[in-house]
Amino acid sequence: MAVDAANWADLLEGEEVSHVESVPPADARTAALPEQLHPLLREALPFDELYVHQRAAFDAAARGENLILATGTASGKSLAFNLPVLDEIARQPKSRALYLYPTKALAQDQARALAKLRAPNVRAAIYDGDTPTERRWQIRKWANVILTNPDMLHIGVLPHHDRWADVLHNLRYIVIDEAHVYRGVFGSHVGNVLRRLRRLARIYGADPQLLFASATIANPGELAADLAGVAATVVVDDAAPRAERTVVLWNPGLIDAELGLRASALGDASRLMAGLVSRGLRTICFAKSRKSAELIHKFTADRVDPETAARLAPYRAGYTPAQRRDIERRLVEGELLGVSATDALELGIDIGLLDCAISVGFPGTVASLRQQWGRAGRRGHGLAVLVASQDALDQYFMREPETLLGRRVEAAILDHANPRVLDGHVRAAAFEAPIDDADRATLGDEALERAADLPDLKETKSGYVWAGRDYPAGRFGLRSTTPDTFGIVEAQSGTVLGLVERERAYSTVHEGAVYLHLGESYLVRELALQTRTALVTPYKGDYYTQAKKETDTAIEETLRTERRCGLELSFGRISVTERVVAYQKKSVRDQSTLETVELDLPETSFETEAIWYVPEPEQLKDLEQMPKLLGTLHAAEHSMIALLPLWAMCDRWDIGGLSTNIHFQTNRPTVFIYDGHAGGVGITERGFNAFEGWVEDTARMLEGCPCTDGCPSCVQSPKCGNLNEMLDKEGALTLLRRLVAASAIDVDSGQTRSS
Repeated sequence: MAVDAANWADLLEGEEVSHVESVPPADARTAALPEQLHPLLREALPFDELYVHQRAAFDAAARGENLILATGTASGKSLAFNLPVLDEIARQPKSRALYLYPTKALAQDQARALAKLRAPNVRAAIYDGDTPTERRWQIRKWANVILTNPDMLHIGVLPHHDRWADVLHNLRYIVIDEAHVYRGVFGSHVGNVLRRLRRLARIYGADPQLLFASATIANPGELAADLAGVAATVVVDDAAPRAERTVVLWNPGLIDAELGLRASALGDASRLMAGLVSRGLRTICFAKSRKSAELIHKFTADRVDPETAARLAPYRAGYTPAQRRDIERRLVEGELLGVSATDALELGIDIGLLDCAISVGFPGTVASLRQQWGRAGRRGHGLAVLVASQDALDQYFMREPETLLGRRVEAAILDHANPRVLDGHVRAAAFEAPIDDADRATLGDEALERAADLPDLKETKSGYVWAGRDYPAGRFGLRSTTPDTFGIVEAQSGTVLGLVERERAYSTVHEGAVYLHLGESYLVRELALQTRTALVTPYKGDYYTQAKKETDTAIEETLRTERRCGLELSFGRISVTERVVAYQKKSVRDQSTLETVELDLPETSFETEAIWYVPEPEQLKDLEQMPKLLGTLHAAEHSMIALLPLWAMCDRWDIGGLSTNIHFQTNRPTVFIYDGHAGGVGITERGFNAFEGWVEDTARMLEGCPCTDGCPSCVQSPKCGNLNEMLDKEGALTLLRRLVAASAIDVDSGQTRSS
């Protein structure tokens, strides 16, 4: 079926459409297959040319360079990193390659793609937590392409490296796909796992090349260096063909301007999806949670005829591999017309030719949104839609489309040297082999410094060794900055649903909390402090919960102070002390408070990174009286936190804040914005570097919001420890406008920054 804009034009005529634009098509730019490609591999390939970026990637690998390829969805990244590996194995069947994937599904997908290529000498196998014990030794012995994940590498491979001696000795390539996923805390851990892997490969006499593939991000070269400590050739010139695409920003109708209440994004998305699938257009709809994806499926099915409804399916992470394979097959073969999915499908799983992609709520990063939208237009003219939620960032984009559509993608940020992350890996490395000065090249200088300070390492003639009895990699996972975690246990089945850091446990899984896990709601029945467990049961109610916290900050070390936006801006280390004192039950329908329940929980404290700023008296003119002063600072803090994800690849839930009319160390009104993870992972430093743009974006967001006194689309926060009390939108806007004006004066006067 030919697809063009006429297929959907009448669906886009309502007042909900806040912006439409067209992205022109692009032709493929191709290059010949490399002459040096092994003849048997050339014979196996079903094509005789490559896209220019695929050829550039092969040439870089052939020169012995590390490589990071950061091009768009469906640009053939897998082939680009597979070719050098397959060419090597065609020549040297004993050579080994290790492929790392963030999810099991992606590893399975790649294994199928490799099998389809029928390349010579390739023996590919998946090695993960599901691999039967009896198969594990066979895989170590015969597989030359091993597909695994960072968690398995951390706990199942590196500590037992003697069993992997032959693999490590012959390790020629390490492939890291979906590299942009490795950011924040998880990325900081993976950065250390890769350094440990490179070190062990060297001990066994190998020096493997690293091939990274990533979605389009702002800092691919920096990401490769941060993740593995290597310099990498960057390939970003996407030469794949692209069909014309219509991009639509859709804002559900305003029901109450003062409260910022809008019509349901799920309802609007299902209406749009029903209209598209009824015309035979293959459509995927992305939602942030499993529950949302299944509701969109249900609402859409209710709006179409039974025959069309039978060609719709929800797709989520919780399905068995067989169920997911069946949905993927039906999609590829065109039997399915519409799929509502969680972000599990956003990563590069092959789902065939689609016409339309709908994203319900901004997925958190421009890079993720582009990946979702990249699914549209695989058969011809495509349609990509963002249906906005009430969130401040979504509403900002609806009013200022160019801030989304014209924006460079974000930088992926991590910090492998955060001591909270690094220390566990230094212990693990010392268990794997004595740490000595030669390891600076792989583990980095910081690891050597920490090794000297850790009491459970012993200095010997051969280096620092592990002095404990257990193996240290088993003490910690890769998703948290602290081994001090609470388990979330489903009361009926005893299943462990997940882990939450102690610092967050009291505010997210206190008794009575409604807890979301993979899009499913659970009610916390009991938080057992002794056993570190939260017992939960499935929840179908119509309220959510919000914790009330008392928070204090203390500046531990100022690392940078600069004169910016007419005030003193600092970046450094702070300690945060929190105590959860109560929680509120709030109606899902209209956000009204149903009940406030007091809690008696211990205090928690952690050190992290933060920026803080101290407005000058003239910037607070007419705002200095209480309670206006506190309301102004509090609203400015909230709105800046809402927009920090534009500058750093993070979620607002990763960021904390505190505003005070007088701080005991600055003796002045002060706003703190801090990294919510112990130790920090570089998020706020990014904010420090981009402070002027960040402030300007925030002022524009407040100016454009139609409410008078503040609403969830501007200054109210879903995670406010003060339950969104004392917020002065007008005062915050006045303050931020004054900062923007001072920033313009700084630029005009050519003022330099000092560190």
